[in-house]
Amino acid sequence: MVYEFLAAAGVLALLTMVPGPDMAVVTRRAVAAGRRDGLLTVAGITTGLLVWGVLSVAGLAAVLAASATAYTVVKLAGAAYLVVLGVQALRAARRGGPTTDAAPVSLPAPSGNPWRTGLVSNVLNPKIAVFYTGLLPTLAPHGLSAHTGMALLVLVHATLTVVWLCGYVLLLAKARAFFARASVRRRMERITGVVLIGFGVKVATAQA
Repeated sequence: MVYEFLAAAGVLALLTMVPGPDMAVVTRRAVAAGRRDGLLTVAGITTGLLVWGVLSVAGLAAVLAASATAYTVVKLAGAAYLVVLGVQALRAARRGGPTTDAAPVSLPAPSGNPWRTGLVSNVLNPKIAVFYTGLLPTLAPHGLSAHTGMALLVLVHATLTVVWLCGYVLLLAKARAFFARASVRRRMERITGVVLIGFGVKVATAQA
């Protein structure tokens, strides 16, 4: 059982480190508003994972994953939210002043509570429901009940997410002076805006 658990943790670690909407949202909040906002966004994302975890253990996420209508509604809502965040980033880049200025500049901070931003972006991601109901049961160690195994892996995934994204936020904070330059901030807003819109389109067109 120990070897099965370690193998499952390794798979979850690899999946956690794959860039996705969560990392794009965290990047924008951390770069535009600083370490505190970045860490609060990570907290919101982690809360979203735990929400999906509870729903999965209770069997409700399986209902969503199996219902084409429910899946589509959540998918389109999540896609729209990511697109809105992306458009906000692009608008912030346009309001940020000249791109040739290399001095630190105060650009518009992202609107909304960072914890809520992370929570909503994760809760409106139906792929987490599919992931938790489709993959996690196959990784659960033998010798544990189905609910216990699922709950354990959800906690492992949430912990890995906290460690990975918090480390990422702290790295961004170390380079705060670099990101404070007007030209860099505007480029980062443009990049994250395009990435968020791209993820929104990808989510909207993805199949269950």
